[in-house]
Amino acid sequence: MRLSKAIAGIAVGALALAASVVTTPAKVEGNKIILGSAISFTGKYSTNGIHASNGYDLAVKVINAAGGVTVAGKSYMLDIQYYDDESTPARTAQLLERLIKQDGIKYMLGPYSSATTKAAAPVTEKYKIPMVEAEGASRSLFTQGYRHLFAVLSTSEQYLASSIALAAELAEKEGRSPSSLRAALVFENDPFSLDVRAGVLDDMKQYGIKTVIDDKMPRDLSDISATLTKVKALRPDLLILSGHSKGAATAARQIKEMQIQVPIIAMTHCEAAKVISKFGSSSNGYLCPTQWAETLSYSDNLFGSASTYDLLFKGTYEGYKNVPYQAAQASAAVMVWKDAFERANSFDTAKVRDALAATNLSTFYGNIKFSSAGNNIAKPMVLRQIQNGKLNVVAPSKWASHPVQYPRKVKY
Repeated sequence: MRLSKAIAGIAVGALALAASVVTTPAKVEGNKIILGSAISFTGKYSTNGIHASNGYDLAVKVINAAGGVTVAGKSYMLDIQYYDDESTPARTAQLLERLIKQDGIKYMLGPYSSATTKAAAPVTEKYKIPMVEAEGASRSLFTQGYRHLFAVLSTSEQYLASSIALAAELAEKEGRSPSSLRAALVFENDPFSLDVRAGVLDDMKQYGIKTVIDDKMPRDLSDISATLTKVKALRPDLLILSGHSKGAATAARQIKEMQIQVPIIAMTHCEAAKVISKFGSSSNGYLCPTQWAETLSYSDNLFGSASTYDLLFKGTYEGYKNVPYQAAQASAAVMVWKDAFERANSFDTAKVRDALAATNLSTFYGNIKFSSAGNNIAKPMVLRQIQNGKLNVVAPSKWASHPVQYPRKVKY
C-alpha cells in the first residue's frame, strides 16, 4: 500500500490544489480509522522517513492484532494513508492540504524532520486537524501557539547538550577546568540542527568552554573536509556535529579518510546513518544522542519492554543492526492516537484533540505527557557511545549501561 501511495504523492506535485475542493467525510470507514501522513520516501530525508514509516506501520500491525481501537463499544482497525513529500517542506504543506481537503483525513501523523513539520503544522492548525508527530524536534515548533500539534519526542536543544556536560565531567576527573576545553562545531543550516547548536552553545557557556570552529555544512551535506582540515590543525578537545543521516554519514566517512583524532566526537543520527556497518571500527568512540534505547527500563502492555520492541522491529524489517530511535518514536505516536481515541470515546476532532492534550501515557519508548505547547515534558534524552561496534548508553549516569570510553583513540 505504501509504495502505490508514495507514487501517487509524487504525481500530486503536478496538480493544482484548488480552494474549491469539496471536503469528503472523515476517514472512519466501516471498521477502519485512517490516519494520514506526508512523509519522505525520497529526497535527502528518505532514510529517516522510511525508518519512521516502518515504525508507524509496525504499531498499526501490533495494535490491530491486539484488537484495534475501541470507541463507543465498537472495535476499529487502524490504517495509514501516505504520500511522499520528497523531503521538500513546500510539498509537505501541499500534500497535507490534499489529505485534508480531498481525502477527508482528520487525524494526522507527522512527517520526518523539523523543516517539514514546520510546513505541516500551519496547515493542520488552519483546519483544526490534530497531528501527533514524532520526528520534528525543533523547539521553535512549540513557541507558535499551536493547539493541534503534539510531539512525543524530546526537543532538539537537548540532543547534544548532554555531551557538553559529559565533557565537563571528564575534564574535572582529569584535574582540568571545563573552561580549558576547546570545541569545534559543524552543523547543517536547517531548523533542527540550528536548535541543536543553540542547546550546545548554551551549555558551553555554562561551563566556559571556548568555540574554536563554528561552521555550517554545505547544502547538499556531501563534504565537510574544509572543517576537518581546520580540526586537524587546531586540535580541539571536542568535535560536535549535526546534519541528519546524510550529514552523519559524510562526517563519519571523511573523519575516517582524514584520520581525525579528537578526544570527544559527538554527532546526531548515528543509528539512522548506519555508521557502524558502513565505517566499521573507525566509528568507535562516537557519542550519539538518542531519544530511546533498547536497554532502558520503559515498558507498556502493548509492546512490552524496550528490548522486546527492539527484537520485534528487527524481526519484522530486514537490515537493521540497531533500531533507529526514529522508528521507536513513530510507533509511540500511533500508540498516542489509540489512547486518545479510546479516552475521547469519540471521533469528533475537538474531543479527540482535548484527549490528546490530556495524554499521560507510559510506553516502551518512555513516558508521554504534553505541555500546553504540545511538546513532551516527561521523557529525557540519553547519550550512547559506539563501543566495539555496539551502541551503549553512557549518560546520564542514571540510565548508563556502560562506562564511557575516553579519550577516543582509533587506529585507522
